[in-house]
Amino acid sequence: MIKVYGSTLSPFVRKVVVVLAEKGLDYELIPAGLQAHSTDFLSVSPFGKMPGFRDGDFAISDSSAIVHYLDAKYPEPRLIPQTPEDLGRAVWYDEFGDTIVTASAGKVFFNRVVAPRFLKQSGNEDMVQQGIAELPRLFDYLEGVVPEPGDFLVGGALSLADIAVASPFVNLSHCAVDVDCAKHPRLGAWLPTILSRPSFAAPIVEETAFLAA
Repeated sequence: MIKVYGSTLSPFVRKVVVVLAEKGLDYELIPAGLQAHSTDFLSVSPFGKMPGFRDGDFAISDSSAIVHYLDAKYPEPRLIPQTPEDLGRAVWYDEFGDTIVTASAGKVFFNRVVAPRFLKQSGNEDMVQQGIAELPRLFDYLEGVVPEPGDFLVGGALSLADIAVASPFVNLSHCAVDVDCAKHPRLGAWLPTILSRPSFAAPIVEETAFLAA
């Protein structure tokens, strides 16, 4: 049984869980938080970063490394394109989602959700506003590159690119920060087509219920 350590409230864990669902693979999600770490978790993620991952005797951390492993071992359906051009684009969008969008969205999510809810600390509203101020530039970029609704970022099929870019938007939505469709109509139309897929919809429902409890 494949094991994923973490919480889907992390955009990185969510990315891995979505890939597993798209491939129809069974897995066990083992809770792991920001503070105390189990020995099992540290055995697959020695620096305590989510997600940790184990498939039989193979263990690794980092969401992108995990997805590349999964696509190589379980290639149907392919979620990492094979042509050089599309592969390069997918790697770029994965990096963009993981390091650029998540950096800005994380300032909002950490200070409005993680700090008060899980760390029992006051969030820094100045950091929230800084993150929100960074978003329009990212939305402008995506407005120019996202396809028509029903299409995908790379190669005409769902790929790591779509999953990595869409995942941090879920964290923004948990903070009631959404895309203004009047300003960014293409992004505002494309995003729901990705997030409404069953692979995304199931963890989003669970996350929303958990945060509302």
